[in-house]
Amino acid sequence: MDGLLDVLDLVDTGARTSEDIFTGPSQWMPHGRVFGGQVLAQSVVAASRTVPDDRAVHSMHGYFLRPGDVNLPITFSVDRIHDGRSFATRRTQAYQNGVPILSMIASFQDPDDGVDHQIEMPGDIPAPESLPTTAELIGHIDHDVARYWSTERAFDVRHVESPIFLSVEGERVAHQAVWMKAAGPLPDDDRLHRAALAYATDYSILESPMRRHGVPWAMRGLRVASLDHAMWWHRSGRVDEWLLYVQDSPSASGGRGLARGSIFSADGVLLASVAQEGMIRVPDAR
Repeated sequence: MDGLLDVLDLVDTGARTSEDIFTGPSQWMPHGRVFGGQVLAQSVVAASRTVPDDRAVHSMHGYFLRPGDVNLPITFSVDRIHDGRSFATRRTQAYQNGVPILSMIASFQDPDDGVDHQIEMPGDIPAPESLPTTAELIGHIDHDVARYWSTERAFDVRHVESPIFLSVEGERVAHQAVWMKAAGPLPDDDRLHRAALAYATDYSILESPMRRHGVPWAMRGLRVASLDHAMWWHRSGRVDEWLLYVQDSPSASGGRGLARGSIFSADGVLLASVAQEGMIRVPDAR
């Protein structure tokens, strides 16, 4: 959790030309590329720093342009596109070595009343405490990725169905669900929890199209990368409490898979919705 809090604690450079400039570190990752959820969350934090405290982020749409390097810091430039009576819009560009690695637009809104409904959380879901941890499943494997996923990720992620780390068991379906919770407590700061939730949404989101085609993470020659990411925050919640992330994939084609997610609190409140398209290149795919 210290690593997550460190990367979300951006430094304001004080530059005030046409854009606001912030900088932040990169978390170490075993494959050397910046975790997509990290740069998403940092971009949300940077944009949030330029709007009044009572305006909360309610949506964002971002494109991953280049892989980030974990050995380099990231610079975030925020363009104050629009400030209205109830809404504000910001564009954040994340840079390394002077070139953008992510481009995101986010919208913020004042608290407001209005119509209110939500879909229901699926029933008959086992409790997270009854499911094995990632460390229990792959912690014994002598591999950098297995060790990182087992003990160093900022979130405890537990699959409701059998995970697809090494193989895909059971029916080839385009849906799954995972429980997730921050590995430690976070401050009582709604903005921080919203950014941390964006961070966590990049976990496992592309597994629904992979599961449908029997593609495990351990497949030799597999190439997977996030292409774009959209998120809508519906209600406030805490990421240091258990959340159910229900995922499905309506389509995969052209070496790309589309995945959707709904995030519920443990008591069934729909907190956020997510959509992501990712590159999924399988060896010898026809």
